[in-house]
Amino acid sequence: RVIDGDTIEINRKRIRLHGIDAPEQKQKCLDASQSEYPCGEYATNALRRKVQSARVSCTVSGVDRYKRLIAICYIGTQNINNWLVKQGWAIAYKRYSNDYVSSERTARIERKGIWKGSFVEPWKWRKGPRQN
Repeated sequence: RVIDGDTIEINRKRIRLHGIDAPEQKQKCLDASQSEYPCGEYATNALRRKVQSARVSCTVSGVDRYKRLIAICYIGTQNINNWLVKQGWAIAYKRYSNDYVSSERTARIERKGIWKGSFVEPWKWRKGPRQN
């Protein structure tokens, strides 16, 4: 079950995807024409479409302060965390990891996902004020 763009649930266990941060569910971003759109919903839906009927496996590395497992998750050998960043629906969460910095750079250069326009980094958005 997909909770949001960087959190899933498997067997009633919440899993926060390691090293990435996706726009929050209610977060809005600006597209290339500076029109507001629900980027948090877009990120969640991208993850939902990716994992909808797939078998997902995760390698757990820890637990966060909300008691969610921290993990890198896979469909086969494909790293879902990295896929989200490459598609532009999550960014590298450099506070915790540099694992996805090059994928973020590629998404930004290719103007994928949230990189098509402008956005507030999710960790800043969570702290407010909630504007682009």
